[in-house]
Amino acid sequence: MKDNYYDILEVNKNASQEIIDKAYKILVKKYHPDLQEESLKNKFEEKIKKINEAYDILSNFEKRKDYDLFLKENEISIENYNKLYNENIVLKKQLNDLNDELYNLKNNVYNKKNNFSNNYNSEISNNDYLKYSIKNNLNNKNYSINYFFNYFVNILKILFKNFFAIFLTLLFIIIICFILWHIPFTKSYLINLYNENILIKNIINFFI
Repeated sequence: MKDNYYDILEVNKNASQEIIDKAYKILVKKYHPDLQEESLKNKFEEKIKKINEAYDILSNFEKRKDYDLFLKENEISIENYNKLYNENIVLKKQLNDLNDELYNLKNNVYNKKNNFSNNYNSEISNNDYLKYSIKNNLNNKNYSINYFFNYFVNILKILFKNFFAIFLTLLFIIIICFILWHIPFTKSYLINLYNENILIKNIINFFI
């Protein structure tokens, strides 16, 4: 998205036309290319273009009205921003927890490997160590069960949420279609549309 025109003119969104006019005049005098050093003229020419563009929109009542509507439709609400911010914090915490678990798991495996070597006072092969690690990991049932149980529950939550949303959408569409079909005007229109439009007729006949 381009720079906000209000920010370019350094005014508030609720600024009056008088304030916008005054701000524009001040900025033009301040950033006019002819008043700058030769090496900076190109830079300030671009800045003046943006200032003129912003003033052209905000000084016209209809253009400003449309621009305000555009900003309102494209800006994120405080509620959604806070929701995204909190979700980001939760995800970061989960990532840190996973990193900590991975680090502890690596240390645990490393310590077990050393203990295995010390107990047998000999060098072990990779296959032997793998068998030993698998056996000990299987004994740690609480960690494995809790991890996979939480993982499975999260998947079920996501699937249920998506299924519920799809179900509500389909139910809403069916209700709308039912209502439209029982209104004489729309029913007549739909029947005519079906009879006159070959493509729609073929599509409906295919599903029927």
